[in-house]
Parts: sequence; structure tokens; C-alpha cells
Amino acid sequence: MSITPERKQEVILKFKQHETDTGSPEVQVAILSDRIKTLTEHFKTHKKDHDSRRGLLKLVGQRRKLLEYLKTSDVKRYRKIIKDLGIRK
Repeated sequence: MSITPERKQEVILKFKQHETDTGSPEVQVAILSDRIKTLTEHFKTHKKDHDSRRGLLKLVGQRRKLLEYLKTSDVKRYRKIIKDLGIRK
């Protein structure tokens, strides 16, 4: 359950910090969030797909670690990314 290369480029263009940015924490969190949304939709129809569910939990953990890093290093960037993605309440 991966995202298409075109969709990945859209996400990178939206969240990049500078012209050649493809790996900043913001971009990584946005890509992971897109993959998480895709898997969440998948589970609405395939409730017993436990192998993919494990992958989803790994993605959520990875995103959580990146967000924690952003929170400790630059709170302003952290607040902006969670607001843009609508992750927290």
C-alpha cells in the first residue's frame, strides 16, 4: 500500500522547506501521513488484513518519532506541520 510517485511529488512540493528539499522532517511526516490515510481506507474494506495492520503501526510509530524530534528541536515548525496535516486536536 504505497503512494504513487506523482502523489509523492505533490506532497514534497507542498511541504518542502527549500528548493532541493526531499528529506526534511516535515516532508517525511507528510509522506507518512499520506500512506497512513491510504492504509486506513484499505482497512475499512479489508478488516482481517493483519499483516498490513502491522505495517500501519510501524508507520504511525515512525511518524510519532519524527514529530517528537520536531517538537524538541523547533516548536514553531512542529505546530505548523500538525496544523497543516490536521494530525492533533
